[in-house]
Amino acid sequence: MFQSFTGNSRRPRQINLGGRNTNPFAAYPSGRHPPQGPSTQNTLAIAQQERLLRQQERERLGATRKIQRTWRGYRSRKLTHNTWRTEWDTAERQRTGSSLPFEEKTRQPDAFLQPSLRYGTAAECLSQLRLLVQFVEPWNTSDIVRLVYYANAFQMTLHQVPTIATEGEWTTPLWRLAKTTLRVLRSALSSIVPDFAVPHLVGLLVFLTNLIPKQMARLAEDYYSVMAMITRNIESLSRRCHVSQESLSQSVLALLRPITSETLTAYEWFARSYLTIPDLSAYLGTLHQLAGNINYKLLLSALGPLQPRFRERPQSLTDLDARLWLLAYIIYFHQYAMGTQAGQQAPEPEFVKIVSELLNSTAVHLSRRLEVDDAIDNDDTETPLHPFVKEQISSLVNQSRITGLLSHLQSTHLSQGDLANSESDASKEAKILATYALTLLRVFSRRGDDIRMWLYLGSATSGDKGTGHPGSRIPAIKYFWHASRSSRIFDKISQDSTKVLPLLKPADEAKESGLSMTQAERDEEWTIILLFLELYTFVLKVMDDEEFFSSQSSFTASSNSRVSWTKESALPLKDIKDMTVFLKNLAFTLYWNSADLNEREAPQTAGGIQSYFTGAVSSSDAITSVKDLEMRNKEKGLPGVTGIPLDYFKGLVTGLLRMIHERDSRRKFLPDGHWLMTNRFDMEGFIPAVVAEEENRHQLQDEDEEEDQNDWMRDDEYEPLGLVGTGRAQQTRRIEALRRRQQQAARRKQLEAVAPRLEILRNMPFFIPFATRVQIFREFIYRDQMRRRQGYIDPDAWRMSVAQASMGRMIDGRPAAQDILSRHHANIRRESVFEDAFDQFYELGEGLKEPIQISFIDKFNTVEAGIDGGGVTKEFLTSVTNEAFKSGSEPKLFEENDQHLLYPNPAAVEQRREVLRQLGFVENSPEWNEQVRDLLRRYEFLGRIIGKCLYEGILVDVNFAPFFLLKWALTGGAGSAQRETAYRANLNDLKDLDQGLYQGLLQLKNYTGDVEDFALNFTVTDTIPLPNGGTRTVTRDLKSNGSDITVTNQNRLVYISYIARYRLQVQPALQTNAFLQGLGHIIQPSWLSMFNQSELQTLVSGESGDIDVSDLRRNTLYGGVYTIGDDKEEHPTVKLFWQVMEEMSNEERQNVLRFVTSTPRAPLLGFSHLNPRFSIRDSSDDQDRLPSTSTCVNLLKLPRYTNAKVLREKLLYAINSGAGFDLS
Repeated sequence: MFQSFTGNSRRPRQINLGGRNTNPFAAYPSGRHPPQGPSTQNTLAIAQQERLLRQQERERLGATRKIQRTWRGYRSRKLTHNTWRTEWDTAERQRTGSSLPFEEKTRQPDAFLQPSLRYGTAAECLSQLRLLVQFVEPWNTSDIVRLVYYANAFQMTLHQVPTIATEGEWTTPLWRLAKTTLRVLRSALSSIVPDFAVPHLVGLLVFLTNLIPKQMARLAEDYYSVMAMITRNIESLSRRCHVSQESLSQSVLALLRPITSETLTAYEWFARSYLTIPDLSAYLGTLHQLAGNINYKLLLSALGPLQPRFRERPQSLTDLDARLWLLAYIIYFHQYAMGTQAGQQAPEPEFVKIVSELLNSTAVHLSRRLEVDDAIDNDDTETPLHPFVKEQISSLVNQSRITGLLSHLQSTHLSQGDLANSESDASKEAKILATYALTLLRVFSRRGDDIRMWLYLGSATSGDKGTGHPGSRIPAIKYFWHASRSSRIFDKISQDSTKVLPLLKPADEAKESGLSMTQAERDEEWTIILLFLELYTFVLKVMDDEEFFSSQSSFTASSNSRVSWTKESALPLKDIKDMTVFLKNLAFTLYWNSADLNEREAPQTAGGIQSYFTGAVSSSDAITSVKDLEMRNKEKGLPGVTGIPLDYFKGLVTGLLRMIHERDSRRKFLPDGHWLMTNRFDMEGFIPAVVAEEENRHQLQDEDEEEDQNDWMRDDEYEPLGLVGTGRAQQTRRIEALRRRQQQAARRKQLEAVAPRLEILRNMPFFIPFATRVQIFREFIYRDQMRRRQGYIDPDAWRMSVAQASMGRMIDGRPAAQDILSRHHANIRRESVFEDAFDQFYELGEGLKEPIQISFIDKFNTVEAGIDGGGVTKEFLTSVTNEAFKSGSEPKLFEENDQHLLYPNPAAVEQRREVLRQLGFVENSPEWNEQVRDLLRRYEFLGRIIGKCLYEGILVDVNFAPFFLLKWALTGGAGSAQRETAYRANLNDLKDLDQGLYQGLLQLKNYTGDVEDFALNFTVTDTIPLPNGGTRTVTRDLKSNGSDITVTNQNRLVYISYIARYRLQVQPALQTNAFLQGLGHIIQPSWLSMFNQSELQTLVSGESGDIDVSDLRRNTLYGGVYTIGDDKEEHPTVKLFWQVMEEMSNEERQNVLRFVTSTPRAPLLGFSHLNPRFSIRDSSDDQDRLPSTSTCVNLLKLPRYTNAKVLREKLLYAINSGAGFDLS
């Protein structure tokens, strides 16, 4: 048995490892010289090469035969065509009896253009036609002459013998004649086509259109391509070929006039090829002839199938401009057809649908070019829109047309059932209108308030008895609310918050969503939802609480004209509850899964916004203009919602959710626990997880702190508007500023990825219980103290660590430790606490977070007695706040409303400027600006003082107006939803500022007559108090040219919103920003954003509820003889004290608490968090002596009373007499 036998008879392969070249022809480039010496490798190589040569030879032979075949075919066709040409010429000579040398006719056009003889019979004419279309070559000049000759003879024949039937056997030859004519006209500009031929051939096309309209319509693509070419070159052709504008217009319209089954095809190519020509009126002289002969409804119908094409991104700037011109012409034709009613009637659904698609596909580019004229930096790279395009597109923003959008729904059976059915006509129309309205908001963002108001004023007319009032009006808010609630997306998100993410992904990636919907269907439903959110957000700004709580039905129509439209638009509380469930689930996913959405987020335009959100700009994607950079911030879209930027989506949802929560905070209507989403968190580990996220955030934020702190002191806030320098310098500075914003945005994306819990706490804090958030707040402060003080929280320990760590000396020889500690020490005079504090502590900045030492100086200029057991810090802080916020202080930094709630004095800056004018300061000079800055520094310092109180856990008896506290809560709105979570002025907040103004605006809003009777315009008058007791009034425009804009019934809501925004936001902007800047130096804005306005007031001044005496007793420290001994028994006087406290009313208990701690409220987490702890010690056994306090350490000095009645009387007397530290 042979173990090596494999069954293969072939010799094993030999492997040559000797380095020898196995290619026998390597040394012979020609490949035809065999190498010397026989070998197996050489033989194989020779065979391979010969096989290759044989293959090449076969290919050469095949190519030769193909060339010969092609040439023979060409020559045969040429001979055949010549034969047919000769035959055709012979027939014409015999028919006319004269010689017809067509080659010479090009040189003698006058002789040729003599009237042709008609054909004797139809058969003869048809025979010549069939022969002609067989041989005519578009590049043969003599054939073109024959074509013109036949065209004249053919037309004359049909004119004189009208009974000739041009159908049946004529159809195909005539169709070929038209196709040949179009091919010839494509070369109309070349020398091949004689000048005289062009008008004749154009006339032939018009003639054929009347003969075979259906077949000609099938050639519409070529037809209008040729017409477009002729139109663009009409100037040269009119000089050379005598083609007139009139004849061209008739040629363009010829194919559109016959009504056949192919007419829509003609209109389609008319739109695609001809209506994309820029500025047609420059070529045709006027558009009136076109507009007067076009059936715009057929045009809209023809464009319907092109909607998917419009949804595609424009492939080039030329394609984009073509869409803009098509859009402009459609609008013009529609207005021309409507005549004088164009501005008063709402457009038809078909028009809305087409215009919406075209607008949407060009929205980003269009909004950019619409604003070029108004932009400060007019980039050379960006050209403004053509006046005609701008005029037509701007005409869409018309009150009657927008308000009446829903009016066309009266023809449908409008009811709840119709809207709930996604396939019903009502549902489809709702989607069309929503898309159109949302696109208008996107394109005309500067007129967003006007558009929202006009949409809100719109209504659908009900024809359904189920609404209760057949033929009555249904407000747009209710209409779109029901359409939104009926959508499958709304239902799915409301049911389960865990199923939201798939609905925010592209349809092909979201199979787990459980909804079988195409991307287009999802876009339509999201569009309805988004429009409703836009409108409802707008309405909430002007809807007062009485109207908000007034509605009983979500789909009730009303015919009562005396009820305000805002009240008609109110939704029932049950529906609002359903809405908040949807918004909660949606908003939670947008923040919790922010990293997933950002990864999938794709820019709407190639290479655009990607660099904006990656933190750096590549060299290949350089920013050439301010507009380029600004547009990058708009174009990044939500993956599952086409065309919707993620940041816009987040902001819209978050903003509306917070507005509803504010209503619920003012007047509770939702059940307890409704806002919480604790089921989505592991609450046991929530606080440690949030703290860990904060640490990660802190590491990423360190590099930005200095830059962010200086943002509020921009020159343009204190100096005249405008940048100094040339236009180029201004643009460079703006680009640099936007680059910084670009980097900040990139870092925000990083923060969102590493801190989803923090993002939820910042933007929707009500998802988490208040007590949990307070614990997180205190933990953040503790971590910050540990970080800043190197682990030494106790003030004395920190001072010792500073002394030990700073052993060197300053430049002037003083010890470094002494300098650091001296900056944290101040001598404060009792009669000028705030001014001394400002002078000595302002320069500390964030250093105010560290422990400070205070020495009070009395009126005799001596240091007051008292040991600062942590400094007299508490006494100092309460004294500063009492002096700064009391109404008699000068300058008057804060004002009180009717409820004695504080807010920044709106007239403070203007008052300071008026004083400077009277003193002779030059306006906007360095000295002038310094004086204004000095006032703002005081606001900033006061913000730091309040921040210090929060930082140290010291309660102060200061109550702020809710609208002002709301701005604190929104200072953290620097995240992804910064625009929407930032403070929004509304009518209800105005009630906390000026009750009289609020009532006046409320009456204006609900006035049933004509508000023009009040002679109001878009201006506001400020009254500025003067030092001499007088006043000065200044009138300002609320919007551009506001003094020329009358307040009417239609625009009064915008007027009200502008007044509210000015009084609450614009007028006190500098003061408020300065205060919040100072507050942010001590307490991070993101920490404040975890609380609403009422919760922030609790943080500042404590819990406003009843005083829990048992909790206070458990957390009280005793000193002196009151110290509890080993027997754990309280001193008899202490027992009497707690007995008296139990018997007191809550108001009296609060007075006792204020007497000891300077604030009447309990700490929000109980008295265990009172800093310093509540303490009692004995002072004497004198029964006539009054109790006294050291409020700096929350110490009650209580004499050893033996009778409860005496203790109560003495305690209440001391409280009412204001006995304090010096009494002891």
